[in-house]
Amino acid sequence: MPAQQSPQNERQQLRRELQQRRLALSELDLERAGQQVSEHLLSLPQVQQATTIGGYFSVKNELATGPALASLLAQQKQLALPVLHPFCKGHLLFLSYDNNTRFVPNRYQIPEPELNCQHIVPLAQLQVLLVPLVGFDAKGNRMGMGGGFYDRTLSGWQQGRYPNLLPIGLAHNVQQAEHIPTEGWDVPLPMIITPYKIWHFSD
Repeated sequence: MPAQQSPQNERQQLRRELQQRRLALSELDLERAGQQVSEHLLSLPQVQQATTIGGYFSVKNELATGPALASLLAQQKQLALPVLHPFCKGHLLFLSYDNNTRFVPNRYQIPEPELNCQHIVPLAQLQVLLVPLVGFDAKGNRMGMGGGFYDRTLSGWQQGRYPNLLPIGLAHNVQQAEHIPTEGWDVPLPMIITPYKIWHFSD
């Protein structure tokens, strides 16, 4: 009999497979998906009513957030983008973002707002948080890049400390997996938006 994979190896293999699916998408696929997900997102009452929204800049064929961020700015929403915490390893801060924001590359070469303590937006002030992901399943389980940044960010929400926050995952259709193997620290999402569908999950 073949040796059974460890849960960690299973996760790593699935992550690679899902990343390959995403990398296989064409420029036209990426552009259409970004527009379709933006339309779904902007149609949500929770987003329409929100005043402060956390987003992210998409990289490496992630679901393109540019259309959504531009539309939200045009609607005068306060936006905040993630910054790697300078002191607490593995944690994120969120800094306010507008068309005048200056960006610098972080250690992963992802653009992030230049760190300025006066621009920090506390998580408790966000009503919606857009969450990147590598894969998801029909139960709302999320697989990220493996760094745990968003699981740490959302742990307080999972514990009920941010009752007014709605985390929303954004994904391509091809990022759905039959089953995402989970660990105790993983935080499932209550909603995920793909070009084809708005997924709602309940406990």
